[in-house]
Amino acid sequence: MTVSVPATMRALQQTSPAGPRDMRLITGAPVPRPGPGEVLIRVAAAGVNFADISKAYGTFPGGPTPPYLAGFEAAGDVVAAGEPVTGPPLGSRVVGVGDGAFAEYLVLPAAAATPVPAGWSAEQALGLVVNWPTALATLRPLGRLAAGETVLVQAAAGATGQAAVTLAKHYGATVIATASPGKHETVLALGADHVLDSVDGDLTTEVLRLTCGAGADLVLQPAGGAAFTPGLAAAKPVTGRVVVYGVAGGEAAITNQDLVYRHRIHLIGFNLGALIQAAPRLFGEVMGELSALVGAGVLAPANPTCYDLADGPKALAELEARATVGKLALRP
Repeated sequence: MTVSVPATMRALQQTSPAGPRDMRLITGAPVPRPGPGEVLIRVAAAGVNFADISKAYGTFPGGPTPPYLAGFEAAGDVVAAGEPVTGPPLGSRVVGVGDGAFAEYLVLPAAAATPVPAGWSAEQALGLVVNWPTALATLRPLGRLAAGETVLVQAAAGATGQAAVTLAKHYGATVIATASPGKHETVLALGADHVLDSVDGDLTTEVLRLTCGAGADLVLQPAGGAAFTPGLAAAKPVTGRVVVYGVAGGEAAITNQDLVYRHRIHLIGFNLGALIQAAPRLFGEVMGELSALVGAGVLAPANPTCYDLADGPKALAELEARATVGKLALRP
C-alpha cells in the first residue's frame, strides 16, 4: 500500500511563553518523517489537554521552548513507517502520543501506537492513551482501590475525572465527585453517588458528613492550588491515600509536619510519562486492563467537543477557564 504524503502541512505553532493567545496557525510546516521504530499518521483528531496549557506558558517541566508545534495526543491513519517497523500496518487507524499533534501529520513511536477500537471514531479514541490510563493507574495500582471503599474524584467533569468516576463505579466504589454547579448532572449521569460544588462550599466538611466522619479512602487530586488542602483533609486519617496527578490550579505546599501531625495520609505523586519510562511493565498492565474493559463494553466511546484546528487557541482558553465538559478535540 502506497500513500502520497505532502512536503508541508498546516499546524499550530506556539510562538512565545505567553499562553494559548500566542498560538498561531501556520501553513508551511514541514511534514515530519518517521525514523527507526516510528510511524507517520495523517491526523484525524488531536486531543486537547491541560498539559498543553502549561507548555504554552512555559511552566511544564522539561517542556519545549517556543517556537514549537503544539499538542501531543492524536488519532489518525498510518501513512508511512520507518525501518524496522513490523506494525501497525499502513492504513490502520491508531491513537498515540507524540510532539506536535496539533497538525495534519504526526510521528508516533510504533510500539506505542494503539489501535483504535472497532466501531470507534478517531475523536472517540482520544483519551485512550492519556485520560483513561491516568484514571485507571491512579485508582488501581497506585491508589489501591478496593470494592466498597469511598473515592473522592476532584474535577470530575473533565476528561480524566469522568473516566475516574466510570472506573471507580465499575470496581465497586462509592464515588463522591466535585464539579462546578452547571456540570453536576453530567457527573451524576456517569454514576457518581454524590456531587459537591467545586466552587463554593466546604469540601472537607461535606466529605466527612457523607462518610459519617470517616473520610474518603482514596482522593484523586488533579488541580493543586486552593483545592489541594481540602482534598488532603477529606482523606481518611492513617490509611487514606491521595494521588496527585496535576497542577492545573497552581502549586500547593505541604510540609513534613503537615504529614505527621495534620493530615497523616499516604501522598502519592503521579505522572503518566514517568510511569511509561520508569515502570513500563506496570504501564503495559494498565493498558492491557483498559483493552479488556473496552472489549467488555465498560469503556464506551465518548463524544468529545470538536473544534477546527484553527480554533485551537479558543479551545485551550475555554479549557483554562474551566468552561468545558469532558474531552476536547481539534480536527485538522
